[in-house]
This record gives sequence, C-alpha cells and structure tokens, in this order.
Amino acid sequence: MEIAVLALGCFWGPEMRFSKIEGIIKTEVGYCGGNTSTTTYKEVCTGDTNHAEVVKLDYDEKIITYEKILKIFFQIHDPTTLNSQGPDFGTQYRSEIFYLNDNQKKIADKVLKETNERLSGKVVTKISLLKNYCPAEEYHQKYLEKK
Repeated sequence: MEIAVLALGCFWGPEMRFSKIEGIIKTEVGYCGGNTSTTTYKEVCTGDTNHAEVVKLDYDEKIITYEKILKIFFQIHDPTTLNSQGPDFGTQYRSEIFYLNDNQKKIADKVLKETNERLSGKVVTKISLLKNYCPAEEYHQKYLEKK
C-alpha cells in the first residue's frame, strides 16, 4: 500500500472522485503543509495556518501508479488558478502535491513539467515535502455520527 497527498481545492469533490477509481483503497480528507501538526477548519479558513485542504489516498501500486494518480489530479482541477478552485478562494484551496519520498518527487516533477508544457506554462501547482498532515476531525466526527 502506498500513500499520495494532494491539494486541489475544497477536498469534498476530489475525495469523492478519487474514491471511485480502481486501485484507490481508502480516502481521507485533511489539512497539510501548515505551521502546526493539528488544526481545525475554522483555523484554516483564517489563512494564518498555511494549511491546504488535501485528500490523502491509500492506493495499491499494483493496480494504479503514482504517475497515473497525478495525471488524474491535473485533470480534475484547474492547476492554473492561484489559491482558488471554482467559487473557493484562499490559500487553503491551492494546488499542491505533497510528496513522501524522492521517487514521488521525481514523478511529480515529471508530470508537472508535462502538464505545464501542455498548458503553455500557466501551471501554479507547488510540489512540497509532506509536512504537518492532520485529518479533518470535523469530517470524521460527522461520518461517525451517521453510522
């Protein structure tokens, strides 16, 4: 089992889309890249924590590769808009790939370069080492209450 952590706007839509892809074993929404290892939606919305809304994907690399996941990532959001996706604005809605190791970074650099060439150099997606990932506790609490 491998892990991918991706920021591509509000996490609800991407989580749903990724959860339907063969090879994605589990999805989780959360926050990543911020100043602290814990945060809340309310804190993230202030813009002061530097966290992005992310989808964490557990996937089976025998079924789907990291490169394929990143190609889907670039297809399902607009990587040319800075700190926004659709009606959502703020640094928490940025486009960012959080890598866990050197191999993921190498693949992310390659896919971003290809995408940027295809989109005439307009891609603003960042590539960063995974830092301060934390699950969105509010989401998990609501999910547990529905069970």
